[in-house]
Amino acid sequence: MIVLDTHALVWWVADPKRVPAKATRLVAGAVKAGESIAISSISVWEIAMLVARGRLALTMHVDAWIEKVEALPFLSFIHVDNQIALRSVSLENCPSRDPADRMIVATALGHGATLITADKELRAYRRVKTVWN
Repeated sequence: MIVLDTHALVWWVADPKRVPAKATRLVAGAVKAGESIAISSISVWEIAMLVARGRLALTMHVDAWIEKVEALPFLSFIHVDNQIALRSVSLENCPSRDPADRMIVATALGHGATLITADKELRAYRRVKTVWN
């Protein structure tokens, strides 16, 4: 299973050239094999917050953008349940203090997934397998 970090999702949908070849091949291979690409529901919150704060511009209203992304048949959204929430707090030596990052890492770990992320802090965290370039 693959989990996309928030920025990886936005870039992959809106500007795929920003995603390096290695990550693109992994995602494309999973899609071709009929595997689901997972997104933490915290990414929806994060995208909405970035848009609301003017730090992310989408080509349409955020609700419509999320609706279009949800309709992609190869994506599945994983809700932040109690196990993910608890795991995110107890990530030993996790370099990120960002709650959304920690939830996304906890989601990947809980599902034995590879995390697609450009975030150098998360890529340095040896407890989760990551791919970018």
